[in-house]
Amino acid sequence: MKNIFIPKNRKSGFTLLELLIVIAILAILSVALVIVLNPAETLKKSRDAQRMSDLSTMKTAIGLYLTSTTSPTLGSSGANSTCKLVPSTAWGAAGTYKIWYSLPSSSAITDVSLDASTVTTPAVQVATPSLADGTGWIPINFTALTGGSPISNLPVDPTNTISTLSAVASTDLVYRYACSQTPLAYEIDAQLESSAYSGSLTTDGGNSTAYYETGTNLSILGMGSNNTDY
Repeated sequence: MKNIFIPKNRKSGFTLLELLIVIAILAILSVALVIVLNPAETLKKSRDAQRMSDLSTMKTAIGLYLTSTTSPTLGSSGANSTCKLVPSTAWGAAGTYKIWYSLPSSSAITDVSLDASTVTTPAVQVATPSLADGTGWIPINFTALTGGSPISNLPVDPTNTISTLSAVASTDLVYRYACSQTPLAYEIDAQLESSAYSGSLTTDGGNSTAYYETGTNLSILGMGSNNTDY
């Protein structure tokens, strides 16, 4: 009878070199994953998607207001005096035309990126911009509609900042609203920050490549970046 040799169990494990190789591979894969996913760009894209959704929501709400109100007003204090006379009226022509911002501010806000003139929001910007009763950053009283307001709160920009109140730039991440009297129309703009949605600035139907535009007349706010739209 032959002797059967049964080898003893040998403990197995990784050598130090093998562990170092695995760690190096994982590090390379982690770096590659971060580069591919680009978390900063992903966050920008998410905020841009929110901005486009917000402006769509506001367009729907204002559209309902305009069709459900006998004498709609798009300016402040239940009037249209703060709206441009016509979309092409220069901002500095009368000194009363106004741009509304989603940013609350106790200081004046001056926009100099629209045309040769400037437009200054009164020194007391709305304290609570999200109110939908006409005292928010869009001066329309949605709560006066029969059946109640179609929107509970006015959306504000996810970042909602202006770098310099005395010189609003097209790169500032804030919503902007303005209106005209003849025709009775409005425009709301937002600045997009992701490369994924940069093409939306030229396909929104507006006249500006600096802003994402929506509304019933997209020439009211101007082109931005110190360009004129007339």
